[in-house]
Amino acid sequence: FLVGKRGVVVIDTGASYRYGRAMIEAIRRVTPLPIELVVITHQAPEFVFGAAAFRDAGIPVLAHRRTAELIAARCAICLANLRRTLGEEEMSGSRVTVPDRTVEATTRIDVGERPLELLYFGAAATPGDLVVRDIRTGVLFAGALVSVGRIPELRNESIPGWLSALQQLQALGASQVVPGFGPVVSPGQIDSTGLYLRELDTAVRKAYASGQGLADARSHVQAPDFNHWKLYATAHPQNVQQVYLELENADKAPNVRE
Repeated sequence: FLVGKRGVVVIDTGASYRYGRAMIEAIRRVTPLPIELVVITHQAPEFVFGAAAFRDAGIPVLAHRRTAELIAARCAICLANLRRTLGEEEMSGSRVTVPDRTVEATTRIDVGERPLELLYFGAAATPGDLVVRDIRTGVLFAGALVSVGRIPELRNESIPGWLSALQQLQALGASQVVPGFGPVVSPGQIDSTGLYLRELDTAVRKAYASGQGLADARSHVQAPDFNHWKLYATAHPQNVQQVYLELENADKAPNVRE
């Protein structure tokens, strides 16, 4: 969260109502200023279900329009999955909270006399990724676009848009980057996510071109430079499958003739 002269803006809300409440309590220990806005960077379940706690406190929730649409369409399934994974106690009070404010493109806002840019580079890790840039300090809150020490997950979109967004992030000259997962890093580490995506893409394309089947590709296509990152054993095979199926679907698409 960021503290302005008159109020606070919160960036992403955690995986549960309890988490959202804990964030509110942590903010109260830092400042008595009111929380004026929540910004959701993307619709992954780890970032959205704390929003209900802020909504109950009368605080507006903002996201890109596509993110809001995906929360409305898909997050009930994500919530059911989290209830099974984390248990009813942790997820008590959690519910799908659709953002009540949306943006369509890069937008400048002022929250509590703290000017921010909400940056949209097009569909990347998800269709509605936002990056929050604190204009005063140059800090970037990168959301789904940057993951450090944890395998990024291909969910809704493909690699080219993601890589393009990362290139645009690097060109901004940030002072620090707050990734969706991992510690605060220097802008030089933005491309660690890009390095993984390129290594993944190259390896899957090679396996596909050699005639390797999907099951074999899931088991044998590796990204050795990243096998020490968290979720490698689970998220990497899923990413292999996503890229493989995209290649397969592209080959099956009918040729278009004028």
